[in-house]
Amino acid sequence: MGEATPNQSPKEFSVSPSDALALHPSDHPGLILVAKLLEGDNYGQWSRSIKIALSAKNKLGFIDGTIKMPTGEDPRLPFWTRCNHMVLSWILNYVYVNISGSVIYAKTAVDVWNDLHDRFSKGNDTRIYQIRQEISELRQGLESISIYYTKLKALWDELSSYHTPPCCTCGGLKHFSDEQEKEKVMQFLMGLNDSFDDVRGSILMMNPLPDTRKTHALVLQQERQADVAVKREAAMANFQKTAVPSNRALTSAPNWAPGTR
Repeated sequence: MGEATPNQSPKEFSVSPSDALALHPSDHPGLILVAKLLEGDNYGQWSRSIKIALSAKNKLGFIDGTIKMPTGEDPRLPFWTRCNHMVLSWILNYVYVNISGSVIYAKTAVDVWNDLHDRFSKGNDTRIYQIRQEISELRQGLESISIYYTKLKALWDELSSYHTPPCCTCGGLKHFSDEQEKEKVMQFLMGLNDSFDDVRGSILMMNPLPDTRKTHALVLQQERQADVAVKREAAMANFQKTAVPSNRALTSAPNWAPGTR
């Protein structure tokens, strides 16, 4: 962070482009940061998206409280105020009007962030229940393996965002992680169509059980092999259909010999 020398006036103070108090020329209040607005029940996904965007902008400290407001005659105060207002505008732009109206008079971005967290993160248990139910009911159906896996992974990732990773330096943490991964593999295999019974059985016989990425790759390979076989059979059937009329035409043609009429 830039610092003022004893002989440097506050007006001459500046911050480096990499400083958290610096704004890029492209930064403006109407900047598009995330795809969806905060509705209330999507707080988990929305807050995650906002955090990623602000981290990329080097402004995450304005909502987690690590970038404190300078006091007194600190020359950084004008820069902090400008950045705080910019982050405030970004947050307000990505919540519905009925929500933004309740926080519009907050002075700092961290106050708004904490207010929204206190109000909308309380419904996490309900959303966690919904996600778990969706996971248990999700089936491949008419979807391809890739689409089915993508939907399931999105639910896994959202569910994970609601849980704080356990802090542990012992071997128990790895065991816990392995058990979670095994549970995901089971959920993925359970939702597959019956046509994948063979590859499902083969995977369950593996020791140790492969992780979700490897399992997805194995099932996807089976799907592609099945698609190739279906296309080959279809091509053969079409070939036979076109070949039969030609053979009949040859057999039904009148016999003739050179010199005969």
